[in-house]
Amino acid sequence: MASNLDQIYEEAMSLPDESKAALAERIVEYLVTHVNPDLEILQLDIVKRRRDEMRLKKVEPVDGPDALAMARRIISK
Repeated sequence: MASNLDQIYEEAMSLPDESKAALAERIVEYLVTHVNPDLEILQLDIVKRRRDEMRLKKVEPVDGPDALAMARRIISK
């Protein structure tokens, strides 16, 4: 499967940018409409817990780009 997925990826990367964007939108739309309900409930519970932690000042929110940079630093160690 990995080689098949790699092949599909390579083909997608050879598309014009507009086609890449359209393909990405279609894949995202599929994923949004095919979410496992149990997983969605679990994710919403986590989001609500994190929201409450921020409201109670138990944690500080981190901007998306900063969080991504921190995650990359941790992974590269």
